[in-house]
Amino acid sequence: MPEIIETTVYRLGELSHAAKDKARAWYREGGFDYDWYDAVYEDFQHIAEILGVDFKTRTVRLMGGGSRQQPCIWFRGFWSLGDGACWEGRYGYRKNASAEIRTYAPKDTELHGIADALQAIQRRNFYQLRADVSHRGHYYHEYCMAISIERDSPTYQDMTADAEEVVIEALRDLARWLYRQLEREFDHLSSDEAVDETIVVNDYTFTESGRRFG
Repeated sequence: MPEIIETTVYRLGELSHAAKDKARAWYREGGFDYDWYDAVYEDFQHIAEILGVDFKTRTVRLMGGGSRQQPCIWFRGFWSLGDGACWEGRYGYRKNASAEIRTYAPKDTELHGIADALQAIQRRNFYQLRADVSHRGHYYHEYCMAISIERDSPTYQDMTADAEEVVIEALRDLARWLYRQLEREFDHLSSDEAVDETIVVNDYTFTESGRRFG
């Protein structure tokens, strides 16, 4: 014989502190199975363009059977040694990058420093430096980026002695900057305040202990 079992369900605000923590843990466990980092990536792509970076792309298959090109940007985080971000692309001199980055991100001194370092080393090399950046290995952090530098001089003039080191460090600093933005965004989205808001908006219900109902 079928039985009818009645269960009392609660909204988040009706739960005890311990039950709220359990409800939040349920959301955090499966609540980030979407591209929550899209806005950070979009911002990063614009910043990279200002600095003179052109990302390589890869083909991504879509659910409907089609495909699209996606920039080669990767990260892994945020809890283990070796976590980080990296990218693949090509870098070349971009006129007015230092001024443009200050207009776009007036308070971000880290980006200002990257732009200024690239501007200064390009000036010493008559704006002829180019870099190719590729990912290597199985991890995703700035030291997984293989960076080769060359000077595109019509007279075959060598680059200055410090050129390679300065450009490599600036491009790795850009990857470090991206990772910090991703970590900041994740921390915000997984905060109690943001999780509570999502739970309330979606009208999720729970048992008295904080277990998800249904």
